[in-house]
Amino acid sequence: MSKTIKIGVVGSPKSGKTALTGALSARAKSLAIPFEFTEVHDLDDLHGHVFDLVLQVVDSVNLENSLLLTPHIIDEQEKIVMAFGRYDALLETDHELDFEKMHRLIGVPQCQVSVRQNKGIDELLQILQTTAAQPVSTAHPIYHIRDLGDEAAYAAYVHGVLNQTLRHAKNDQHQTRLEKIDKVLTNKWLGFPIMLLILYVVFECTFTLGAYPQEWIAGGIDALCEWSRGVMGEGWFPSMLIDGIIQGVGAVLAFLPNIIILFFFISIMEDTGYMSREAYLMDGIMHHVGLHGRSFVPMLMGFGCNVPAIMAARDLKDPRDRALTMLMVPFMSCSARLPVYMLFVDTFFAKHKALVMLSLYAIGVCLGILFALIMKRTKWFKKPDEDLVNELPEFRLPSWRSTCAHIWERVADYLQKIATVILWASIIIWALEYFPTQSSGDVERSYLAMIGKALEPVMSPLGFDWKMAVCLLTGLPAKEAIVSTLAILYGDISTGFTPLTAYTFMVFVLLYFPCVATVVTLRREVGRGWACYMVVQSLLLAWVCAFAIYQTGLLLI
Repeated sequence: MSKTIKIGVVGSPKSGKTALTGALSARAKSLAIPFEFTEVHDLDDLHGHVFDLVLQVVDSVNLENSLLLTPHIIDEQEKIVMAFGRYDALLETDHELDFEKMHRLIGVPQCQVSVRQNKGIDELLQILQTTAAQPVSTAHPIYHIRDLGDEAAYAAYVHGVLNQTLRHAKNDQHQTRLEKIDKVLTNKWLGFPIMLLILYVVFECTFTLGAYPQEWIAGGIDALCEWSRGVMGEGWFPSMLIDGIIQGVGAVLAFLPNIIILFFFISIMEDTGYMSREAYLMDGIMHHVGLHGRSFVPMLMGFGCNVPAIMAARDLKDPRDRALTMLMVPFMSCSARLPVYMLFVDTFFAKHKALVMLSLYAIGVCLGILFALIMKRTKWFKKPDEDLVNELPEFRLPSWRSTCAHIWERVADYLQKIATVILWASIIIWALEYFPTQSSGDVERSYLAMIGKALEPVMSPLGFDWKMAVCLLTGLPAKEAIVSTLAILYGDISTGFTPLTAYTFMVFVLLYFPCVATVVTLRREVGRGWACYMVVQSLLLAWVCAFAIYQTGLLLI
């Protein structure tokens, strides 16, 4: 009985390695070839197996990223065969590979395959049989790759191989429609204006489409409060229910339509692959900072929630890049801050809603990049830059099921916060305002006023009174609680704020102390010292920026 040849199949999920593994296994079995194919998910998985031969499935549409894996495989394995999948898609763009020259440069047997069209399967099996039977020669070209030594050298080697073997199209006539769109979206001159325009449209639609249901919910809450007062009368319990729970929770609940609309657009951008294009556009900027474009992906996720964004940075290989990216995430304006922005933008900046919102997000991103630029010069994060490549997934049509699932996941989290943190925060704020005078009309003598007035000397240079200081304090567990506190203390914020103090307040909310869950996650991922540093730094940065905006505004107005 012939000895079973164990073959490990390596490649990205999009290369078609799973389908090819199944097709090869079935064909080898029908031909009684003693091959045992095992799909390997990553290089770490490759370490844990002993194979007679490794088959690398190369994604022809993402050649450079696929081939970057080749030197690592060569470092681990003596016998290798390369199968090029999706080669027809490469030919559609009027590009092709010189396989003869590639074989001379790399020295690895190669074959074009297509499981869908049943092409190249038998030829690949023949190549695998031949390679498995041949002895390993130390003069084989693959040994030259092992001398390169590091990631940057590997990338340079692969780039050089493709320069000599990939024949580029002379024009774009044979590019698909999506490829032409992709070329425009990732253009270094057009990409950024298009990205800003898309974000502007998203914010404009969020406000415009969400305005009507928001007004209906707000009107319903006001009507419920009036009805409840007429039915329940006076007393501490009616006051807690109406002034605390209904008004506090209702103020946050009113922004639910806007949250749903914004998450809808974000989900569409994620599912189509446009988020990855944004990261690709930022790749050059991130390299100047000393990070890779992949660091921008957790930053983008931070616009939804900082906690999963910090956890997503675990995928970064370098520990210094990983820690620095995690510390940059709190600069991104998470969705918990969104109700605060919407409340002030609706009230004070009705004619420029989208621009004001866009400016807040831009401030967070710019300060995050500036923070990374400074930290990269310190002994903790300084390291040589690496020339890495950011892979772009294919454009795809979003699935309604997937989009609805993403929206529900985020809306459910928003509703859970309303039913827990916001509810309890509203009750606590009401109690501190109601006691010890047992009157909602005598706020100046309440416990809440005592706390706020103790903070007022620090906040007054920013244009904030004691009520604003208290609102910021209640935002520590969850930023949505600021809205409920504003509703309880002010009712109508136009009576206590001006456009200047409103914008200053929003900038402070953007930059100060991330929520408790974010701090706990940072402590777990990067240590207590860096988590404490981020808390102190965020408070100081928020104060300094708010001070600069307010004092400059006073001079200009």
